[in-house]
Amino acid sequence: MTKDPRDLIYASRMAAKVDSAALQDGYQLYHHCFVFTREGFWAVVQQGLNEETRYARRYHWLGEEVQSFVCEPHQAICSDARGEVLNMVAQESHRARSTTALLAQERPDRLISQLKRLQGLKLPPRHQVLLQDIHPDRLNKIFLKTYEQQPQDFESLLTIGGVGRKTIRALSLVSELVYGVSASFRDPARYSFAHGGKDGYPYPVDRTNYDQNIQILETAISKARMGNRDKLEAIKRLRLVQ
Repeated sequence: MTKDPRDLIYASRMAAKVDSAALQDGYQLYHHCFVFTREGFWAVVQQGLNEETRYARRYHWLGEEVQSFVCEPHQAICSDARGEVLNMVAQESHRARSTTALLAQERPDRLISQLKRLQGLKLPPRHQVLLQDIHPDRLNKIFLKTYEQQPQDFESLLTIGGVGRKTIRALSLVSELVYGVSASFRDPARYSFAHGGKDGYPYPVDRTNYDQNIQILETAISKARMGNRDKLEAIKRLRLVQ
């Protein structure tokens, strides 16, 4: 293998950490697939589930296109629904990333004091939602860890064991409400309808494109290295969608 395996392990872990902690969109990751070649090229496809809506969301990463793990790293995010999210990896969140990394270097008692003060204020609904399941005293241990390790940037902060959704959310709230540096709340997902919907939503089925894609899949199955029985079963299942 031409690439250090440790780089691939790091990429796999960072993709999972980003989509679970730095991009907080209400979807819990339950599937992570990391694919790589001998030359060191890699890709990630992982999926999350929103337990309230029962919608799934799929996250796509393509290694050669990733310029930064913490700034617009996705090749695509596909979902049937969009909403307001905490998006710490948006381009426009660059100041918030820097501020949260600096805050993570603060003494734990100072951060906990600021969070408790925020909880005593009457805040807009969005901030109340972000604060509702944060218990400042329970963050003391992880804040002590970040204080001891002194992360120099947001990516370094994410690599610290134990830093998760609540840690990032707490730091981003202090950043916005105490220091006036807000993260992005833009949802980066794109709708995942590839061929349109039978009900005409979001647009009518593109039959030509639909048939062409089925033909591509049939060709791939016919050339696949598997037994004739498996090929017939695969083609039979493919015919069910026609």
